[in-house]
Amino acid sequence: MFSGIVQSMGTVVRLDSDRDNLHITLKADLAPELHVDQSVAHNGVCLTVVAVEPEQSTYTVTAIRETLEKSNLGDLKIGDPVNLERSMRMNALLDGHIVQGHVDTTGICRAVEFADGSWYYTFDYDAPERLRKSGYVTVEKGSVAVNGVSLTVVNSRPNGFQVAIIPYTHEHTNFHRIEPGTRVNLEFDIIGKYVARLSGTAEQPEN
Repeated sequence: MFSGIVQSMGTVVRLDSDRDNLHITLKADLAPELHVDQSVAHNGVCLTVVAVEPEQSTYTVTAIRETLEKSNLGDLKIGDPVNLERSMRMNALLDGHIVQGHVDTTGICRAVEFADGSWYYTFDYDAPERLRKSGYVTVEKGSVAVNGVSLTVVNSRPNGFQVAIIPYTHEHTNFHRIEPGTRVNLEFDIIGKYVARLSGTAEQPEN
C-alpha cells in the first residue's frame, strides 16, 4: 500500500530481458535502505526487490509480462528517471491518497501548459464503457495517481482529465520529463471502484 507521495527518483542503469520478464536495475539514494522481498512503487507500479547492491546504491526488481503490457515500464531506457515510493507504514500520515500500486491502464499526455509558476498537464486514456462502469473514471477534485504521484483532478471528462503541477512536484518527480506524447501510468481511486461494484454498475466477473 502506498500514498502517492514520491520519496525519491531512481535512474535506470541496466535492463535485462529474461523470457517474458524484464529485470530493471536502478541507482537510487534509498537503495542502501532496501532489502530483498520489500515492495517499492516504480512510476506507481508495485514491484518486489530481488537484489540489492548497497555499495553501488543500486537494486533490481522484476516486471512480468502482465505488468509490462499494462504499464509504461516496458518503455524504460537506460538513464530514464523513475518515481519511487516505499510502502506506507500503517502509523504514517496519509499525505496523498490510498494507492495500491496496481496500475489500471496507461494514458497519453496531450498538452502541457505553463500557468505563471505551475503547469497544467492534460491526459487522455482509453476506457471503454465496461471499464468506466468498473470505476475507471475521474471526478472533479477527486484523486488519481499519475506515474505514482497522487494528484487532484481538474477538468474531468470522459476518458481524460487535467492535473496542476507545482514547481516542487515538477522538479522532484519525472513530471519534468513528461511532454505531449509521453505515456504515463494511471491508477484510479480504489474507493470509486468499490462504489461502482457495490452500486451494481460494475460488470460482474464471468463464472
